Amino acid sequence: MTAYVPLPIPPAALKELRDVDDAGRAMRPYTARADGIPVDCVGSPLRCCLRSIEAGERVALVSYAPLRRWAAAAGAEPGAYDEAGPVFLHADECEKPWGGRDGRDSRHGRDGQGYPFARPGALRTLRRYNAEGHIVGGRLFEIPVDAEAGFDRALGEAFADPEVALVHVRAVEYGCFQFEVRRP
Repeated sequence: MTAYVPLPIPPAALKELRDVDDAGRAMRPYTARADGIPVDCVGSPLRCCLRSIEAGERVALVSYAPLRRWAAAAGAEPGAYDEAGPVFLHADECEKPWGGRDGRDSRHGRDGQGYPFARPGALRTLRRYNAEGHIVGGRLFEIPVDAEAGFDRALGEAFADPEVALVHVRAVEYGCFQFEVRRP
């Protein structure tokens, strides 16, 4: 069991994104295909249920601003830190929606263990935000063979700073949001 709970995009935000994304564009769903047409996405991370896309699934690539809704609920003013980027999600509601406390649980859309998208050797940025939604630090993180222990240590380091309210885990290659972790 992980020391911290990785959070997908919240259900209310998914509902909005499936209508109009955070860049103001209507969702354009398609079926993921092994041949990469129309978009090479099989194996890419789904931010709605924190698992990888499989061939044959109806998905969409949308623009998502991960701080926007959190900031509105928290009364924060992230200003320029309210950035948007591309994320994949199921075009329709996921078969296994997140349940449990606060509408989420620790299943990570998979087998209930570990952090999602934790391929050893992959590079991530753990970007730290304060209660105002401003970046207050971060670090480059190479996922070790023992990914769970590595993430636990890196997130523990982040939350050791009392100013850190949440951490966004992002892929280094494209800067894409992977998942969020909030202060326990």
